[in-house]
Amino acid sequence: MSGRPRTLARLAAVQALYQAEQTGVNGETVIDQFVRHRIGDPPGAGGMEEGRLPAADVPLFARIVRTATQQQDVVDNMIAEALPESWPMARLDPVLRAALRAGGAELWQAEGPPARVVINEYMDVAHGFFTGDEPRMLNGVLDRLAHLLRPAEFATT
Repeated sequence: MSGRPRTLARLAAVQALYQAEQTGVNGETVIDQFVRHRIGDPPGAGGMEEGRLPAADVPLFARIVRTATQQQDVVDNMIAEALPESWPMARLDPVLRAALRAGGAELWQAEGPPARVVINEYMDVAHGFFTGDEPRMLNGVLDRLAHLLRPAEFATT
């Protein structure tokens, strides 16, 4: 993944959203913390093996985290509607919840990459955290959101 700045930005966004939820810090604070301490490659700071994401695309990272935190009520409501009835948001693993928020926020941005690209990227990220059914659940929820938010991308011709 080290040569994929946009994927690393999405990974960092999931980590930042998880951190924000766990610590109660706001979006701008967590963005600042990540940019200062986790993203970039200052001399002697170490690389991915030490928890850093030196090549992450900072503008994409910040845009995802900002959207997910500033529009959290909207994004969370969309996710909750897309989840199976037996899986309320509170029941989700916090990392899966962060990944869904990041993916949902990015899909909500109409000017972003195609929905299928976004979904595939978050599937890659999810496989880095989970070995069970969580990536499949993420795929299904993000696919529902993509059809809702970007129907033109799925229209048959």
